[in-house]
Amino acid sequence: MAKAPRVAIIGGGVIGGGWAARFLLNGSDVAVFDPDPEAKRKINEVIANARRALPAIYDKPLPAEGKLTFCDSLEEAVSDADYVQESVPERLDLKHKIHAAISEAAPAEAVIGSSTSGFKPSELNEKGARALVAHPFNPVYLLPLVELVGDADACAKAADLLRAVGMYPLTVKKEIDAHIADRLLEAIWRESLWLVKDGVASTEDIDEAIRMGFGLRFAQMGLFETYRIAGGEAGMKHFMAQFGPALSWPWTKLMDVPEFNDELVDLIAGQSDDQSGAHSIRELERMRDDNLVGILRALKVSDSGAGRVVANHEAGLAVSGEKEGLPVTLDRQVPPSWTDYNGHMNETFYLEAGSKATDGFMELIGADSAYIAGGLSYFTVESHVCYLDEVHEGDRLSATSQLLSGKGKKMHLFHRLYRGDGTLAATVETLLLHMDLKARRSCPPEGEVARKLADFEAAHAGHPADGAGRFVGERPGDR
Repeated sequence: MAKAPRVAIIGGGVIGGGWAARFLLNGSDVAVFDPDPEAKRKINEVIANARRALPAIYDKPLPAEGKLTFCDSLEEAVSDADYVQESVPERLDLKHKIHAAISEAAPAEAVIGSSTSGFKPSELNEKGARALVAHPFNPVYLLPLVELVGDADACAKAADLLRAVGMYPLTVKKEIDAHIADRLLEAIWRESLWLVKDGVASTEDIDEAIRMGFGLRFAQMGLFETYRIAGGEAGMKHFMAQFGPALSWPWTKLMDVPEFNDELVDLIAGQSDDQSGAHSIRELERMRDDNLVGILRALKVSDSGAGRVVANHEAGLAVSGEKEGLPVTLDRQVPPSWTDYNGHMNETFYLEAGSKATDGFMELIGADSAYIAGGLSYFTVESHVCYLDEVHEGDRLSATSQLLSGKGKKMHLFHRLYRGDGTLAATVETLLLHMDLKARRSCPPEGEVARKLADFEAAHAGHPADGAGRFVGERPGDR
């Protein structure tokens, strides 16, 4: 894996803190400059949320965390940066001042991005700066989208850097106010303000309409693919013919803006406080992150939407190393969804962790996705779990795998599950049969898989496996 870039973050609010977390947790050293005396506390709180959430998306470990440094000046922060991300407030005069200083102090080859949600690169650079728009979405450490606008070569270089930390760079074809996503969001926001102002709906009603309906569809398929399906077998042309006439009906007030005054602000803020004011912002952030982790993991399984970005990033991560002479076949963080009402990892997920360790061992012997696509695989026929200690949300969980027997059609594995502090938390013993997927019958492995099994069996022969051997005996399918 290529060396992680050195990153400078200028402006440490919610977005700047999210950028810092995204890079830091993907192995980059991050230097931060923000004159706010509370910046260090705020950024560390965002990073704490990110440490809890981001690794929970993946089934492999992220790189070793980079070093976080808080600098006393902008010049110190950017002096040796490969990538600079500016996230100061949306005031053009302030951004001109900041980008002039960045352009002067940063290395000539450094990529300089701005988190601006509205300004165009031509506006940012009208006084001689060399910035591009790199507009993310909150929380930056979980949501992959980043809109890139600007010089083609700079955008291509930025895209490579951002893709390496699990983001989805979307290069906007023409510069335009508010780029792509915020123009869509602004339309929903404007219409929502009218609905509240006119007494048609409360803030809670509007949120429910989104999260109970089209919001769930948009997470998977966006707008046009969702509407393509709505057109039935005839597809998009039928949808357009059916709903196109509605475009001329006066359904919305998108061309009008409600008067933005204290009365409207108090109305919206009051309803919002009634809706979710019982929770602190930090509590709401953690609830949001847990839900996003679950959604992203589901999308990863179906290889759709943002889940595909997560899966592609995960493919570049690696589980490796040895512990006590045995290969490490699982290394991950325990997500909130694996824990129960006691705060402990549920017994079901000890077995899932053992299953993931089996998958890791299968990859070591060459019984990987390509092998399965070729019509051969291993099926589990029996497993036993011995629970030895508690595991909690956020714990680092690793496993080693010992091959007790790999002769004939059987593969007999003994996994040890360890907490991050080295405590043995459980053992999982698994018996598998090698299968011909086309004939749906067991068969012995051949070629490289058989050779690697023999090598591992010889290497693990002298290693003790206390408690192993609980299987009841031969199954009919063994023959």
